Amino acid sequence: MSPLRVLIAPDSFKGTLTAHEAAAAIAEGWAGVRPGDQLELVPLADGGEGTLDAIEAATPGAVRGSRDGVTGPDGRTRHGEWLKLPGGVAVVELAQIAGLPFMSELAPLSATTRGVGEIIKAAVEDGAREVWLALGGSASTDGGLGALRALGAVALDSAGNEVSEGGAGLKEIASLDFAGLLPIPGGITLLSDVTAPLTGPTGAAAVFGPQKGATPRQVDELDQALQSFARLAGHSPDTPGAGAAGGAGYGFMAAYGAGMDSGADRIAELVQLNQRIRTANIVITGEGSFDDQSRTGKLVGNVLQRAADAGVQSAVIAGRVAADAGTWALGLDELAGDPRKAMNEPAHWAAAAGKCAAESLGAGMAQPPLRPLT
Repeated sequence: MSPLRVLIAPDSFKGTLTAHEAAAAIAEGWAGVRPGDQLELVPLADGGEGTLDAIEAATPGAVRGSRDGVTGPDGRTRHGEWLKLPGGVAVVELAQIAGLPFMSELAPLSATTRGVGEIIKAAVEDGAREVWLALGGSASTDGGLGALRALGAVALDSAGNEVSEGGAGLKEIASLDFAGLLPIPGGITLLSDVTAPLTGPTGAAAVFGPQKGATPRQVDELDQALQSFARLAGHSPDTPGAGAAGGAGYGFMAAYGAGMDSGADRIAELVQLNQRIRTANIVITGEGSFDDQSRTGKLVGNVLQRAADAGVQSAVIAGRVAADAGTWALGLDELAGDPRKAMNEPAHWAAAAGKCAAESLGAGMAQPPLRPLT
């Protein structure tokens, strides 16, 4: 059989596999069927989990900075990192500091982004002149106020006391002052592919609050708190991306005039994704759940569109496939016959999916076999 050039470029499978682990497992399965093929592994991210890893792998001279004693989303201290790029750019990944997995238990009203601000401050004190803030995977719906307070913002209640941490504290604010914010000469660029506004039925609380444990009543409370915050902060809550990371996108837009850039596009440029796709016969991408949102700005949809534009065969391997991918697609839950089984052994089933992909795509089949593999 003729050798193929296969580009394996997934996002992370949230909570189960990093992008690097997913790519390696898929490659293992593929190579077991077609050992003569040339496999290129390019783990990706779109601003959420794995962004530091993806940018570090793509950037010669990138090194990590770190700080202990950083405030986690539930108030416990933890280790935090940032990425130092040549030219004085610091990349900070919100998910790595204030992500949902770091909660001892879900706390939608009190979870905070304070640690994100502490890491930004550490990076600037270390010499960074510009910050890329990757938004995604947040445990909090605090509008980014926790991070901004760590950077010098002051939020007081009607009695002149500092407001509580988390989204619940937003409704306590009587006065808000950004004058004492730490200067960042080159500014802040937000990396995200979320286009949600801050408030309303498609906003931060309504769309993402339930994932963080918010009940319907708490979703309403958080949305009202974000509306109150927006009235004081002055920036438009309808700005696309303002709802990213529990409204952290909005907070940094209002306080620092931060601009929003596509995380998937920024990382694709750094890894020269278009050039890699053009030299491939097949592009395999994937994520934890391929659903209706995957083609609307998320990383996997971004990769699929680039492959289509280049006229290259594409495929999706995901934890589950809940929408029409418009191409060859296979879910690990489908292979395992049980979603829990797939989540308990994600690397095994990702390798099994890679084997299916090699058998199907290598032979020109249109659809994968729908049978459990062992």
